[in-house]
Amino acid sequence: MNLNHHRRAAARVGVGRKAVRFGLLATAGLTAMATAATTAQAAGPGSTAGTGHGVAIANDSAHALANPGNRVRFDDSFTVHQEGTVFAAAAHNLAEADSAGCTAARPCRSVALSFQIVTMAGENIHLNAVNSSNAANHHCAGCQTLAGAYQFIVSTPRAFRLSPTALRQLADIHRRLDALGRSEAPVATVKTQADALAAQVTSILQAAAATAPKGPGIDALAVRTPTVTVHRMYTG
Repeated sequence: MNLNHHRRAAARVGVGRKAVRFGLLATAGLTAMATAATTAQAAGPGSTAGTGHGVAIANDSAHALANPGNRVRFDDSFTVHQEGTVFAAAAHNLAEADSAGCTAARPCRSVALSFQIVTMAGENIHLNAVNSSNAANHHCAGCQTLAGAYQFIVSTPRAFRLSPTALRQLADIHRRLDALGRSEAPVATVKTQADALAAQVTSILQAAAATAPKGPGIDALAVRTPTVTVHRMYTG
């Protein structure tokens, strides 16, 4: 099931186009491995961002720009990366929304939401995870601008993959995230609705991780259980 869709709405809410975006995040300690990741990144829809050599690199983003020519803009990204067993990983997730040049009589509305889900397995993984958002009004009185980034990191001692049921549930949430692009509700309401979707994603991932094999911890007598870490960042 392909969950790596990227949706951008243009002039009016609900009018949009879809594209798939794959990128490389070259971070400290992983820059030399970025070239090795290029082949896997370019594999197309449904591929993961891993290199296949124990290193995973994922880069996702949503960008929305509203201006007098396109006063209502919405962009969302919802991507699942299943990386398998790794010893190092870098994940970068970004949401950016800008409104520029509109007036109080004809204000702009710009919303960008990015959901990034990364699963990985291994012991003592070197992880560099960055989750950020940026929203700005540029000479845009009365404009509504919102950027929200959600990053979900599932870490398991032993390799596991999300079940078909979990993937279907996530695909349904992706459809509902897309539907927010047709919403005319205030951005504060959109934020609340996106938070509710994120809470559902967390529940799905926690239930899935609970079925993953446990493994030994650093202490020989300890047992490490799967974990789900959520990062949330909003501006606007």
